Amino acid sequence: MRVAVIPGDGIGKEVMDSAIAVLEELDLNLKFEFYEAGDETLAKYGKALPDETLEACKKSDATLFGAVGETAADVIIRLRQELDAFANVRPARAISGVKCLYPGLDIVVVRENTECLYKGWEFEIQDSAFAIRIITEKGSERIARFAFEFAKKEGRRKVTALHKANVMKKTCGIFRDVCRRVAKEYDDIKFNEYYIDAACMFLVMDPFRFDVIVTTNMFGDIVSDLTAGLVGGLGIAPSANIGEKNGIFEPVHGAAFDIAGKGIANPTAMILTAAMMLRSLGFMREAKKIEMAIEKTISEGKKTPDLGGNLKTLDFTREVIKNLQKLEEV
Repeated sequence: MRVAVIPGDGIGKEVMDSAIAVLEELDLNLKFEFYEAGDETLAKYGKALPDETLEACKKSDATLFGAVGETAADVIIRLRQELDAFANVRPARAISGVKCLYPGLDIVVVRENTECLYKGWEFEIQDSAFAIRIITEKGSERIARFAFEFAKKEGRRKVTALHKANVMKKTCGIFRDVCRRVAKEYDDIKFNEYYIDAACMFLVMDPFRFDVIVTTNMFGDIVSDLTAGLVGGLGIAPSANIGEKNGIFEPVHGAAFDIAGKGIANPTAMILTAAMMLRSLGFMREAKKIEMAIEKTISEGKKTPDLGGNLKTLDFTREVIKNLQKLEEV
């Protein structure tokens, strides 16, 4: 299997090195091919996402992505659209040893990835700016169905749709109605819905009422950062962009230029993202081992500075690999 690897900018390169080091400890039939994209690539070639990189991602079985800076719209958002990676899956799961607001919390946000305001259809007339929000029945149905199928596969109990159909009666109205219709096909999974503003309040006050959340593109982007904050921050937040043919796997955090090059970046999110990639490729056992190695390392108090520890990126990675090797011996 071919994996297109895009380290990107800032700490993307550092955390990607950690993820590849962990993956190479496993006996997997994966071929890693490295490509450029991001701010530095734009400065070098005049193009943030070179044609070679885009074509490689299309032909690969998966794309493992680090982080980019100001060129995010030209790189990761375009990749999602070009590969039709319509489902963004962002788990928010508390890890023992990570100080957080809600220990034991385990929520997954399923976000539509190709429509809404993030299509970037904006224009100006005189002194006014306009943005067009695109919500289609087709896009709403496939993300709703993906969320219910995901819940069914993962043994989860409930899907909650988030929208604002009381104000955006047409766009959110389509999304809400489609979610209701799809929900009727899954009698074994509970379904409910909230307005997005009320949902944000409930997430802060009582997040355990949620299990799988399904929502539109921009709402999902905002809510998934909120849920990451509930369990300890973006440093432990992985994500996957799933399409019909392949997927793009990226940590939720950005390029973090303020700490780039200092060797203190937390690679947890990137390593967990690599585990999500393995699951999508069918390496379930290996993905679980990576997750267990991460949890054991952190629970032992071996953490990077952002989590209250003093380990540098490479030191933390070595500890994860040690625990992974112990699991291999069992």
